[in-house]
This record gives sequence, C-alpha cells and structure tokens, in this order.
Amino acid sequence: MSRIELLSPEGLRIDGRRSAELRRITSTTSVLSQADGSAYLEHGNTKVLAAVYGPGEARHRALVAHDRAILNVELNIAPFSTGERRRRTKNDKRLLEMASFVKQTFEPVVVTTLYPRSQIDIYLQVIQQDGGVLQACINAATMALIDAGVAMTDYVCACTAGWVEREAAIDLNHVEEASGTSEVTIAMLPKSGKITLAQMESRLHVDKLEEVLELAGEGCKQIHLVVDKTIRDRAEELAKKMA
Repeated sequence: MSRIELLSPEGLRIDGRRSAELRRITSTTSVLSQADGSAYLEHGNTKVLAAVYGPGEARHRALVAHDRAILNVELNIAPFSTGERRRRTKNDKRLLEMASFVKQTFEPVVVTTLYPRSQIDIYLQVIQQDGGVLQACINAATMALIDAGVAMTDYVCACTAGWVEREAAIDLNHVEEASGTSEVTIAMLPKSGKITLAQMESRLHVDKLEEVLELAGEGCKQIHLVVDKTIRDRAEELAKKMA
C-alpha cells in the first residue's frame, strides 16, 4: 500500500488547506436547557457537546475544599464517532487522560475561591472525531463555563499544531494525526499569552518545536476571535429578549 501524500508539491494539505489555515469552526451556546451552561462546537468534522453544572454541593464530602471549589471533568466518546465502532468505558485510560488534561487546563483559570465548599462539573461528549479532539473539548468547555456564569480570569483557547512532512501545520485532521505526525496541543490565555497546557503526542525535534509552538499560538488567537464572537452574539441576543 502506497503512503498517503500529506502535502502536495504546491504546499496544500490533504484537505486543501494551507499550513497555517484552520478548519471551519461553528459554535453556539445554551444548547441544553437542563444544564447551567452548555455549548456545541464543530471544528471541521470534529463535533463536541459540553455541559456545565454548578457551582453546587460536592457529591463526595471527602473531596470538599473549604476555601475553593473543586473541578470535576468527565469525557465520553460516542461509539459511532469514528469508523471504528468501539465502546469506551468510563475507566478507559485515554478518556481519563484527556479529562485530566482538561481539568489541569482550567484549574488555574477558574476563580474557584469565589465558590468555597462546592463543585463544578464539566461533561464533554465527543459526537464525531476527525482530529483535534482535545482542542475542541477545551474550546467547548470554555464556552460552556462562560454560559454558566462561572468566573474565569480569561478565555482558554486551545489549538493543535504539528510537523507535516516538510513544514509546520496547524489544526491537524484525523488523517494527518493517524500518519504518525509529531503534534503538540497547547491551551493559551489570549490576553496574557500564558500557556496553561502543552501536551505532546509524539517525539518532535527541538529545532522544529519553536516553530510548531508559535504556529499553535497563532491558531489559539484565531480561535479566540471565533469563541468571543459566539459569546458576544449570545449576550446581545439575551439583551434583546430582556429589553
């Protein structure tokens, strides 16, 4: 079987994008009436639904923090989300790892001291996978937390970048990820430029790392514009209804 050409001689990727071009992003908030905050995000063909409940009473007293809220993140991937019909359990190592990354990303950003002795639950459902699942989950969680009115110091925007054949590329799709491309996912606070998560899936030569991280940072800034517009449009919609 011949190897798939990920980059054409003209510099176009397998889905026709340039190296620094994001896939199309569609997002909306307040999609679940029962949740305190919710969001739906399509990042290319990757689709994620996020729901936030709380701040509320902690379910396990042993985990209660007297001076702050605790974050609980649960992530589930639908069996039909890929061509491989595989049902993952709640104790699946990959799901627990990704949920842990999301939790670590938001713990420094959510102002938990405003909600002592309480718990904030973030539930993430991956409906369809086509690369960049972690970045999509983080971006959807950001919108859901804002929709729930949870205090945060800044937006959290995440983006993946990697080395595709001979150059750095942003927002990898499933084919690019599956081909063994070295990739890095970062989560950034747009105002300060601080990075709250840097997660690498495979080895990447140190000479290429700086260029990949810089490109991922630019992607985070582009995603911030999309997420911010979604939040502002929703706020204007609510203001019109209340007027």
